[in-house]
Amino acid sequence: MNGTETAEAVNYRALAEFRFQIRKYLSFSEAAARKVGLEPQQHQLLLAIRGAVEGTEPTVGELASRLQIRHHSVVELIDRLESRQLVSRRRSEQDRRQVRIEVTPEGERILDALSAQHRAELEAAGPALLEALSGLLDR
Repeated sequence: MNGTETAEAVNYRALAEFRFQIRKYLSFSEAAARKVGLEPQQHQLLLAIRGAVEGTEPTVGELASRLQIRHHSVVELIDRLESRQLVSRRRSEQDRRQVRIEVTPEGERILDALSAQHRAELEAAGPALLEALSGLLDR
């Protein structure tokens, strides 16, 4: 911060830089998903299913919460992925009212490839993202 710059201006610049770095990563992620024939939310759904917290079943309600979208939107995403045989539905053994969503082997193959690309991108872009976050938290 130079002598004429206000703390408020520095904070806005730090927030803008952090937002820019996040958007760059998300833009990469969206393009990578589309390149393999998935919509970005479909990729996010596959990732949410595979990355479900240990001990929880990836139900529609849980997935809606993880993706921060409405229940019916998750159902539509599942329908589309199921028609492509990338996910399957199975009744929960503990509660037959609940439907568990599972990634199929083909879905796993696609998700594995996308995840490798995302890890590589984070290795490349991660330092700038961390610097931007640090710039915000150090305020």
